[in-house]
Amino acid sequence: MHSKLHRRRFIGITAAAAGVAALPAVAGTDGLHVWTGTALGARASLRLYHPDSRTAEAAIQRCIAEIGRLERIFSLYRPDSAVSTLNREGAIHSPPFDLVRLLDSARHLHRTTGGIFDMTVQPLWQLHAAHFSQQPVPVDGPAGSALAAALALVGQEAVLVEPDRIAFARPGMALTPNGIAQGYVTDRIAELLRSEGFADVLVDLGEARASGEHPDGTPWRAALADPAGGAPLRKVDLDGALATSAPSGFAFDRAGRFHHIFDPRTGQPAEARPSVSVLAPEATVADALSTAFVQMSTDDIRRTLRVHAGVTVHALTRDGLSEELSSAAG
Repeated sequence: MHSKLHRRRFIGITAAAAGVAALPAVAGTDGLHVWTGTALGARASLRLYHPDSRTAEAAIQRCIAEIGRLERIFSLYRPDSAVSTLNREGAIHSPPFDLVRLLDSARHLHRTTGGIFDMTVQPLWQLHAAHFSQQPVPVDGPAGSALAAALALVGQEAVLVEPDRIAFARPGMALTPNGIAQGYVTDRIAELLRSEGFADVLVDLGEARASGEHPDGTPWRAALADPAGGAPLRKVDLDGALATSAPSGFAFDRAGRFHHIFDPRTGQPAEARPSVSVLAPEATVADALSTAFVQMSTDDIRRTLRVHAGVTVHALTRDGLSEELSSAAG
């Protein structure tokens, strides 16, 4: 495999400071307080306005603690996380409320996207990761029989979710929180800050969510980058959430034929658009819809938008053309 196991991000938040190590909050003369670090394996930042440095710093520390708590639920790389425990054992009793809530959202999004968004594609990821880890590195994908066996383990409807128990209906199933958990954590942090009275906030935890405005009176802004490496496709004012998906974020093979976005109907890497960005009221929804829409036709995206109010989609076609689609405001 030629890249690290994470999604490359195609969202550039203007005025965002580069950096991956956790830093203390920095206050500017305009009352803007900035923290940068990592969350769920992605570069992360918090930007909030408050005239009192101590109040802002205390809020940021609470946000960092909450990010850590949620990572202990959703991380695929921590063997003690709730998701890792569920994947290993096939069931989990007394599950964390946040995992139940996330899976309820995932079930709804699975239904509204016609089954395209599906958290149970993890066996397909595991199969491809193992296959392309062989030496010499294979040129083609996994054998048809292996692919069929992994695909038989895919199906969001086979995840049984109750307040006191989550279980898989079929042995060997596994969840991936990629494609929704970053959005969910972003929402939780944005809501925490809102509950504490912070009105002007930009949370960027792999997906972004903004409220209010920059202290200089301008909107929070985001640049949607060209996945081919060219100039930004466009800049957008951000009042709500933004998420982007692109197949070029990670590929198992050097040629880039076998990427990380799997079609749950076929088990193959999806016939995908180069990039899709979704603006929505909540980052959980934006995250999941961007994952689904990168696989969908324009007509299918339009049908899905009928049941998701206040969503705008900026998408590239396979021919490199740009499309903008919007739902009703709701």
